[in-house]
Amino acid sequence: MNQPKISVFYDIPCQLGEGPGYDPLTKNAWWFDIVTGRLFEKPLAGGDVAIHQLGQMASALAVVDAQHQLISTETGLVLRDRHTGVLKMHQPIEADNPITRSNDARVHPAGAFWIGTMGKKAEQGAGSIYWYRKGELRKIFNDITIPNSICFSPDGSISYFADTDKNIIWRVDTDPETGLPIGEPTEFYRHQEKGGVDGSVVDGDGNLWNACWGRSAVDVYSPSGKRIHSITMPVKQPSCPAFVSEDTASMIVTTAYHDMSEAYHKTDPDAGNTYLVELAGKGRFDRPVQL
Repeated sequence: MNQPKISVFYDIPCQLGEGPGYDPLTKNAWWFDIVTGRLFEKPLAGGDVAIHQLGQMASALAVVDAQHQLISTETGLVLRDRHTGVLKMHQPIEADNPITRSNDARVHPAGAFWIGTMGKKAEQGAGSIYWYRKGELRKIFNDITIPNSICFSPDGSISYFADTDKNIIWRVDTDPETGLPIGEPTEFYRHQEKGGVDGSVVDGDGNLWNACWGRSAVDVYSPSGKRIHSITMPVKQPSCPAFVSEDTASMIVTTAYHDMSEAYHKTDPDAGNTYLVELAGKGRFDRPVQL
């Protein structure tokens, strides 16, 4: 794999950048600053960045259509009208639990939204992963501290998720028609180096691209769980990648300065910027969610 071109996509830093994605219907990339409750949208071709104040912690987005988005927040799934900015609660998730918030999430090829929750202070085992599709919500995994790496094989038959606290990425067989897990998860990769497994996405060839928090890297794993490549990022805490092309593996990568001491932040002054990584390959876009 050739060395990528890495550039700053947006230089106003996020305290905890997360949940990047790309909408081919509007040709906009998006990402969040979780702790400040802000959604950022930027045309991929260039132009002004729109910053939307959501009024609560929010971490991920599923495209509904060219006008509507489904946003994962600390109280549940909120439907947002892109043109008016109006927010409407669609599906409460742990809305009565002030300890938790949403974290990593992604849409399965069947149109099911997998949503991770976690403690706002990363309380041990306070998190879960939920499945939502066509008005139905199910809790599919629990006792997770920091849910991450939610992503899916191109045919939807395999799902991945991680607990960053344990530094393990799991894989689980999945019904391609519904996005529901079949059987029990098995270990896909156990990270034993510096840093923690964070957000992931799967490309068109079935390889998993994982942002390694604290190791300045986006690592690429084959479907068998073997690391086959690593991209060095210019900041220490990359948090999540998302493809912005199906013809290449170009992606945006969110980063963070969350929990950095002042002294440590000075050693990583660009922390929190959102980056564009341009390279060859075969990217994939998430499907719209089935409401």
